[in-house]
Amino acid sequence: MPKINVAVIGAGRLGSAHARVYSELPHANLIGICDVEHSKAESIAASSQTKAFFSYNELLDKVQAVSIATPTKAHFQITKDFLLAGVNVLVEKPFTTTLPEADELLKIAKKKKLIVQVGHIERFNSAFQAIKDICKEPKFIEVHRLSGFPGRSLDVGVVLDLMIHDIDIILGLVNSPVKRVEAVGINVLTESEDIANARVTFKNGCVCNLTASRISDESMRKIRVFLKNTYISLDYKNEEADIYRKDGDKINKESVWVKKEEPLKKEIASFLECVSSNKRPLVSGKEGREALRIALKIQSLIWK
Repeated sequence: MPKINVAVIGAGRLGSAHARVYSELPHANLIGICDVEHSKAESIAASSQTKAFFSYNELLDKVQAVSIATPTKAHFQITKDFLLAGVNVLVEKPFTTTLPEADELLKIAKKKKLIVQVGHIERFNSAFQAIKDICKEPKFIEVHRLSGFPGRSLDVGVVLDLMIHDIDIILGLVNSPVKRVEAVGINVLTESEDIANARVTFKNGCVCNLTASRISDESMRKIRVFLKNTYISLDYKNEEADIYRKDGDKINKESVWVKKEEPLKKEIASFLECVSSNKRPLVSGKEGREALRIALKIQSLIWK
């Protein structure tokens, strides 16, 4: 695979991680990192052995692919400008802030035959990839994603910040249209919801219960999937999975062997491969839009 000229827009926690990974991958040529805060851009550029930029417009004609890791409200315009310039895009989740924005970006990408990948990183979690093919026809799914107050990503509530990861996962696992959504949530430390619970019922009968909090004492990222005669417990944080199977009147536990690899590195490597071979991403703009649609529905029910 030939080297691909890339850049990172946004020098916060996620942007700096993207820059580090690009600098480590043999098929990426990191042209630069951009942020409106000059000191941030210069610091991350120095650690990644690349150049600092302070306006993303300077990079439009210099790269073939870009990671966008800015606050969510900036995703649409920056992604649009890069797509119009013929650049493939990996944009962090959530895809955009509205569905019309997502639709416009998908239309541009289709017209220009460009890759749009949305950063739903849990799809690349090694433990999830080890069990996803076993999760056939789930009956019930329970998810907990809890963290302490982050002090970042506060331009969106906990649904678009955290729960959207699990929305994307359950949509992929269940593979059935959503029939009904119920949700509750409250704001505690911000003007947006800081804790939320949603119940999503699918047309095939599967029910999913999702809880997300960014005001918890403990940190937890777990999903439990119940199938016929089988129960799967997955810990995203520790990249561990156990399978419990019914055997007569007993239940046998089996720990799944997981080859642990950095999910972000796998995500970005996959993006570069898609750009190089024009393959459809694991989480394309279409999947990113659908996760956004359900997340916005949950959010609207909370604030109704």
